[in-house]
Amino acid sequence: MLTLEQNETLTKTGPGTPMGTAFRRYWLPALLSRELPAPDCDPVRVKLLGEEFVAFRDTDGRVGIVEPRCPHRGANLFFGRNERCGLRCAYHGWKFTTEGKCVDIPNAAPDVAARLMPQAGIRALHVAEAGDIVWAWFGEADETPPPLPEFEFMAVPPEQRFVGKKFQQCNWAQACEGGLDTAHFSYLHAGMRNGEKVGLHEAGRGPRPSVGDNEPPNLARLRWLAEDGAPRFTVLKHAAGLLLCAARSTDDDRLYWRMTQFLMPNHSLAPGNFPEDTALANTWMPVDDTSCWIFCYAWHPDRPIGEKERARLAAGAGIFAEVDEDYVPLSRRENDYRMSRTDQREVSFTGIRGISEQDQAIADSQGLIADRTRELLCQTDLGVVRFRETALAAAQDAMEGRTPLGVDHPGAYRVRSGDLVARGDATVEEVVQERFGEHWGMAAGG
Repeated sequence: MLTLEQNETLTKTGPGTPMGTAFRRYWLPALLSRELPAPDCDPVRVKLLGEEFVAFRDTDGRVGIVEPRCPHRGANLFFGRNERCGLRCAYHGWKFTTEGKCVDIPNAAPDVAARLMPQAGIRALHVAEAGDIVWAWFGEADETPPPLPEFEFMAVPPEQRFVGKKFQQCNWAQACEGGLDTAHFSYLHAGMRNGEKVGLHEAGRGPRPSVGDNEPPNLARLRWLAEDGAPRFTVLKHAAGLLLCAARSTDDDRLYWRMTQFLMPNHSLAPGNFPEDTALANTWMPVDDTSCWIFCYAWHPDRPIGEKERARLAAGAGIFAEVDEDYVPLSRRENDYRMSRTDQREVSFTGIRGISEQDQAIADSQGLIADRTRELLCQTDLGVVRFRETALAAAQDAMEGRTPLGVDHPGAYRVRSGDLVARGDATVEEVVQERFGEHWGMAAGG
């Protein structure tokens, strides 16, 4: 468990807080590129780390994320006109570039406007676009940002990836911890069949065949998840974060390994994929201390994501949720995540449809900010414990003027997560080498 002070440090990300200071040292996802679909399109409101901004794409296609207050009379620039390479205040016409420079004050005499404009600049975040995501860095205008993290999904051609996002009604850290806790797959994501907990592929079906009959590993692993609810954890540290390795029993003397990446400060590469499968990842981006955006990424390093798979992800599958036009999940706190007690008895362990929706419900159920002073932890919580230690260390480093883990190692983010069935006596080092080669983290300076 954490102390009250540690829990406050972990969860608070506003200006001046230790964790907020650490977050502001990293490039962070601010919005999807498609939320600003064309030059001079409508501006959008953006709230990040408890701070309000307005984002817009100018005539030349550049994106700006600027403070919303016009320095003249304080009007909100969300209501401004996006025109001719600038955002023009709707009150008196003052105009600002994507860098926050004031370039026109039409309600003042030319000589007065010339004197005012250098003083009238507004705060603008550093912005970059990569991987169909608009990234933001909170440093000062005259500071040089670090390189962007080299995520694999950003490097593949656009046809080999799909990105989205969803709103979460709780603190970023508890939502993130849910993504790192692979032990819960044995319960939260299990199916039900004739009153027994089973793998998802067996849920709601008729009589169960003999175990293992004509069952390929990509299906058998779902059964292994349900049958072994106490995976054995090993955590390896590298230059951008942690590789969380969990081993479960199979039908023979081999072990089924699920390996998750946590990458600073708020990213996770999900397990559940063999090399031939689509890779998945999330970023838990704080809106404020009691809500967050979860950015979702799917990609394959070697092939396009087909239209059928793309449509399935867009409709809500796996880590992607079924969302409305504002990216708010249709299953949410206000409707009890559309839970069915009948389904809970007959189809799934939770009665909630959808992997993402199940994760969301259980994270939200802990409250807006979980009270970690009242926890009783066990061995399967090792990954969560190491995540907290790593995040808190980054917060301390940031407050004491040191560079937090990963900021100056962009190449360390070019790692992978995933699954492997290995011989029972293989070491964790042999397992990660066989599954990932250099793509687990060691080559990046771990």
